[in-house]
Amino acid sequence: MEERPLRLLLVCHANVCRSPLAERLARDAFAARLGAGAAEIFSAGTHATPGRAMHEHSAAVLRERGIDPERFATRLATPGLLAAADLVLTATRAQRAHCVTIAPSTLRRTFTMRQFARLAEAVAPERLPAVAAPLRRLPALMDEIVVARSRQQGSTDADDLKDPLNSPIEAFRECAKVLDGVVDVLVTRFETGVAPGAIHVH
Repeated sequence: MEERPLRLLLVCHANVCRSPLAERLARDAFAARLGAGAAEIFSAGTHATPGRAMHEHSAAVLRERGIDPERFATRLATPGLLAAADLVLTATRAQRAHCVTIAPSTLRRTFTMRQFARLAEAVAPERLPAVAAPLRRLPALMDEIVVARSRQQGSTDADDLKDPLNSPIEAFRECAKVLDGVVDVLVTRFETGVAPGAIHVH
């Protein structure tokens, strides 16, 4: 297995509200729990205008958590960007459909954020190899997720992350709380020596 960081791409519509929050929350958690260099985490939008700043409320919520929102610029989710990612997580099922349509090779590794967390939560950590590099744990995790998906209901409205655009900052805080659960499950399944925990994504 190639020794390089895991490449995680987080996608929403315009890359200004949800996916920037997810990107910075995930970067913070991966660095804190797995170490710098364990993952390269980026975000994009299916209909983004490149070069814009993230929404002011997303930036404010990150600052409330002590996370730097600066040096962010929106980008478009292109076929090349999608193909280069080891795992693509989208805010909604419509965005997942868009991604796999323009980059069919990503079909097996593209999920909504909440769907992936729900499926990954069903995978007992001890079933994954005790190796430190997230990229080396990913194939086993994906195999287990395929099995978990076959045992669970299909993707539903609950797997979509509501867009807080045009809402008060409290909606952005609620979005961040949902993303906390997603990121927690994700990082836990890439950690080694972690006992199964009661992590739930609401």
